[in-house]
Amino acid sequence: MLDFDLAEMYGIENKNLKRQVRRNIERFEGDDFMFEITKDELLRCQIGTLNIGRGKHFKYMPLAFTELGVAMLSSVLNSESAIDTNRKIMRLFVATRHLLLNPPVDEVQELKNEVKELKNYFEDVFSDYNDINEDTRTQIELINEALAKLEVKHAHVNRPRRRIGFIQSEEYIE
Repeated sequence: MLDFDLAEMYGIENKNLKRQVRRNIERFEGDDFMFEITKDELLRCQIGTLNIGRGKHFKYMPLAFTELGVAMLSSVLNSESAIDTNRKIMRLFVATRHLLLNPPVDEVQELKNEVKELKNYFEDVFSDYNDINEDTRTQIELINEALAKLEVKHAHVNRPRRRIGFIQSEEYIE
């Protein structure tokens, strides 16, 4: 967060915030607490545009505070409003980190993924079912062929036989 945003949130002037930070600079050593924005960085962002009017330009480059730097500001700024604002900012940092680590679930995308999984499952099941049907058809064809061979063989065995014994003519049968 930038110094002028924090000063506005704490309800103090930016120069007072910077003064307190500079008086307690040993608390902010290292880039993991705060750093000063360079002119090149300032020109690349929206706050780098010049505003018309007296006191609207940056005389000193703004300070950018990290999460640790904002936490350290609570020990530098001891007013009740500063402490209350600092609590809110720290809760905001925690909520932001939680949101980044656990992004919200896109229910539509989740449903799409579930439908896709179900579709793949059904395709696999029907593929297996068709394989079983092919195997079953092949087995039925083999059974039919075997039955046809048996029938042909049985047809030779069951043909009409000639009677054994004396042949009688039909006149005598009566």
